[in-house]
Amino acid sequence: MLFALSAAAAAAISYAGYATMAPESQLYGRTLTHGSDPGQMALTYDDGPNDPDTLRLLEVLAEHRATATFFLIGKYVRRRPDIARAIRAAGHAIGNHTESHPNLIFVSAPRLRQELETCKKALEDAIGEAAPWFRPPFGGRRPNVLRTARSLGMQPVMWSVTGYDWSAKSSNNIVRKVVRQVDGRSRKQSEIVLLHDGGHLQFGADRHRTVEATRMLLEKYSAAKKFVSIADLTAG
Repeated sequence: MLFALSAAAAAAISYAGYATMAPESQLYGRTLTHGSDPGQMALTYDDGPNDPDTLRLLEVLAEHRATATFFLIGKYVRRRPDIARAIRAAGHAIGNHTESHPNLIFVSAPRLRQELETCKKALEDAIGEAAPWFRPPFGGRRPNVLRTARSLGMQPVMWSVTGYDWSAKSSNNIVRKVVRQVDGRSRKQSEIVLLHDGGHLQFGADRHRTVEATRMLLEKYSAAKKFVSIADLTAG
């Protein structure tokens, strides 16, 4: 009996830990993981703004008349506010990805608020308006993370499809991973795809594979799906 209780407790602890990082888990609070219209797809990009690949990505999206969502790191926004403005001017949605990209499950409550508020200020200074979306770095969150984001007027956004582009050896590899998840989905929904236009470890990260993978995904799905921002995804 004691062993059974210990095993159950261990399983509960394990699941609680898993839920802090699992993108579609709702254990610690409601987050947006997908939309309801299977005719839509939301491409999202983390860790920018980044030079030159964010700008190249904007060109690819414009060529296909697609909108997307960019979750920006505050310290990079202050370094290149012009890129943040270019994203917004092109009609894309912008979200808060913290000031310095820590895993928020490990930071104190004051540090958590500082990370979100400092990035929030950088975004408002750059684009002249509030950014209403928030994505936790690494997907790490606990109840206080989501509560703090909402108290600052932001809605937490996760994802349903991962491109694993941060470690991909080719654009084809990124596309294969996305297509496998999108086409293999049994339930009909609009997917939120996680990609990266920058890298949290340094400004100027090479994301040319993601840029080309984006072009390939747009060419593959544009006839069947409309590529929308998170704002458009939730508007329906």
